[in-house]
Amino acid sequence: MKPISLVRSILTVGGWTLLSRGAGFARDMMMAAYLGAGPVADAFNVAFSLPNMFRRFFAEGAFNMAFVPMYAKKLEAGEDANGFARDAFNGMAAILMVFSVIGTLAMPWLVYAMASGFAGDQRFDLAVLYGQIGFCYIMFISLVALLSGVLNAHGHFTEAGFVPVLMNLIFIATMLMASVTGWDMGMTLAWTVPVTGVAQLGFTWYSARKLGFSFTPRWPKLTPELKRLAYIAAPAVLAGGVVQINLLVGRQVASYTEGAVSWLVYADRLYQLPLGVVGIAIGTVLLPDLSRRLRAGDEAGGRESFNRGTEFALALTVPAAAALMTIALPLTTVLYQRGAFGAEDAANTALVLAIYGAGLPAFVLHKTYQPLYYAREDSRSPFRFAVVSMVVNAAIAVGLMPYIGFAAAALATTVAAWAMAFQLWFGTRKMGDAARFDTRFVSRAPRAVVASAVMALALYFAQDALAEMLANPVWRYAGLGILISVGGLVYFGFGTAIGAFRLADFRKNMRRQR
Repeated sequence: MKPISLVRSILTVGGWTLLSRGAGFARDMMMAAYLGAGPVADAFNVAFSLPNMFRRFFAEGAFNMAFVPMYAKKLEAGEDANGFARDAFNGMAAILMVFSVIGTLAMPWLVYAMASGFAGDQRFDLAVLYGQIGFCYIMFISLVALLSGVLNAHGHFTEAGFVPVLMNLIFIATMLMASVTGWDMGMTLAWTVPVTGVAQLGFTWYSARKLGFSFTPRWPKLTPELKRLAYIAAPAVLAGGVVQINLLVGRQVASYTEGAVSWLVYADRLYQLPLGVVGIAIGTVLLPDLSRRLRAGDEAGGRESFNRGTEFALALTVPAAAALMTIALPLTTVLYQRGAFGAEDAANTALVLAIYGAGLPAFVLHKTYQPLYYAREDSRSPFRFAVVSMVVNAAIAVGLMPYIGFAAAALATTVAAWAMAFQLWFGTRKMGDAARFDTRFVSRAPRAVVASAVMALALYFAQDALAEMLANPVWRYAGLGILISVGGLVYFGFGTAIGAFRLADFRKNMRRQR
């Protein structure tokens, strides 16, 4: 099969993710303006999080980390990868159809488990209604994740990257229609969820068929390959479950403060921008690449891919983390504060964003370290590490809630992320040189940290200088653009000067086929 250019593929996935996040910001800005951080917003955010939570539990946890390496290795060996993918698709579809029905019927209990603080007020009933309408989304988007894994293994990252863009565009269109026609905004958003699922599945199905794959629905059968997949996926599913428990604890803590669920969601959207553009993009490309290299016995190439992927990730996310912590308030004020979303909402969202920003490099390291395990079909070690991080998360969130309120949920997420990152790093010692940092990485990574610190200092003074512009309703977007540009120029200028990176390396890697 054709070789994959690592950096070029990362930039392709990252570019589509950036477009998706841009459309997502537009969606969230509209939601904030229409709904603020009130009961309808809290109810919808909890309801929409339910299918997404189980999507990560099933699809991203099990299949992206277990299915993709097996599929990529079958492609490399010239085995029946299409048949394996078809069996996995039908098996997952059957399981999710049953699960969707059960989840819809059990929605009151699921909402209570997610946000017990809603009990006794209108948020609970609204969340149950919205959840029942949209829970079937889990079936559509999980199948989309599997088909996207097939596309990614073939180096077709553009098609899979467009899927979340499509979702955000549909949300924006339906909100505009609701505002013009007078439809109930909460119900409009709830019904948009399954509509986007159908559209996303249809698009990825069509894209996979263009590659020559036929995923004809049929009664699933348990083949030896699926038994092997289930064996590998089981710990990944459990690890995904642990991660979702962390989110569950956070939402439970937040649910006891009206508006806090929405504050956490809006802050999450902002810090997910660099995480999605860089971290998720690298993880998406790195997993099939490492799997193929292991199948071919190319340990040196695997080490090179791991080091360059991690180097590229930290070179972009460390400054992003510094920026999120330094200019959190200007970001939330300019992007969200309008309509029903007031100054207090913006300030509380900024607090959460700054805390999340401190954990951003850790989350990105998860994306670069986990492929080292899953490419070796080791899903048990990440599960054990996830359990430890879960305990850390719960202890901090519950323990500090009486003292710092909803902020405990954000702090717990960040500390648990660093605990997970440390364990992933520590566990790679048994993998030998293939998982060790090379001389180039060791030399450049500290310099990227120094350049990020200098950039943060520049941003601190720049936001004061631009304070009047940032507060002006007409000029605030331009002010934010100038502020971000100052940060980018300082970081890349100073980073290049001290040798944190060389732009020539990025150009070379774009051309180089690995």
